[in-house]
Amino acid sequence: MMTKIKPIAIIFIAFLVGVVSCKKEKYSFGDIKTPSGLTITTEVVGTDASNPNGDGSGTVNITVTAENALTYNIDFGNGVTKVVPSGTIAYKFTNPGTYDYTITANAIGTGGVISTISKSVTVFVAFEIPAFIVADLTNGTSKVWITDHDAPGHFGVGPSDQFAPIWYAATPNSREACAYDDEITFSKDANGRIFMSIDNKGASFSIGASTAFYGVAGGDGCYPISTGGNKQLAFMDATSGSTAAVSTQIQFMVPGNGIINFGTGGTTYEILDITPTTVSLRNIGSDGNSWYQKLIVKP
Repeated sequence: MMTKIKPIAIIFIAFLVGVVSCKKEKYSFGDIKTPSGLTITTEVVGTDASNPNGDGSGTVNITVTAENALTYNIDFGNGVTKVVPSGTIAYKFTNPGTYDYTITANAIGTGGVISTISKSVTVFVAFEIPAFIVADLTNGTSKVWITDHDAPGHFGVGPSDQFAPIWYAATPNSREACAYDDEITFSKDANGRIFMSIDNKGASFSIGASTAFYGVAGGDGCYPISTGGNKQLAFMDATSGSTAAVSTQIQFMVPGNGIINFGTGGTTYEILDITPTTVSLRNIGSDGNSWYQKLIVKP
C-alpha cells in the first residue's frame, strides 16, 4: 500500500533542506592588533669622517621593529620593495653616485592593519670598474706609463662626434720634447680605488686654446703646469655615445686641472682601447674638439 505525501509536507521538507544548505561557516581572525612602537634604524656601511655617505659599496643595514607585527614590507625609495618578515635586511643600492633615498617600512598586523614609518639616508655608490681595466691599468698595484711616441697617432685631433683623429694624427717622434718625458703612474689601493700621479719633469704641453685654463698664456707649447699630486679618479660609463666597436665605453674624470700627458682643457677621458701594455684615450678639449693620446707601459 502506498502512502501519499501531502503537498504541505513536501514544502516543509524543501524548506528544511534550504535552511541547512545555506548555513555558512563562521571564521574569526581573533583580536585585531595594530603594530605599535614602530622604529627603523639604518647604517650606511663604511661611514666615517672621510666617507660620510659610506665606503662606496652602497650597502645599508636596515632594522625595523614593532610590537604585534606579523611581517614588514620595506620600500627602499628607488622603486624596489621587499617583504622582510624579520624586519632586518642588508640592502645594496646600485645607482652610481651620491643620492638621497627615503626608506619606508610598513609593519603589518593581524587583519592586515598597517603602521608606517620612514627615514631618509644619503648613500654613495662607487662605480664598479671593469676588472680588465683595473688589471691592465694598474697590474693590481701600480704601473708607470709614458707617451707611445713611436706610434702613429699618439697625439691627434678630430671632430667632437667622431672617435678617431681625423684632422691630425702625429707621426712618430714629431712632437715637443716636453710631451714625451712625462711618467704617469696609475695605482690601486686596498679598497679598489684608482689613483693617478704624474711626473712631468717641470713642464707639460698644452694646446693654445686651453693655456688660460691652466693659468698660463700663449699658443701651443710647453708650460710649467702643476699636475696636482696623487689624484683619485672617478670612473663611470662613457657619455659620448660611443659604441663597443670603437671604445670600451668607460670614462674617468681627473680632479683639478685634469691634465694627463698633454693639456686640452678637458678633464674627462674615455678609454677607447686598453691592453696590458697600451692605452688609447679620448677627451673633449676646451675648443670643443676631440683629442687623442696613446700611452705605453714604461720599459
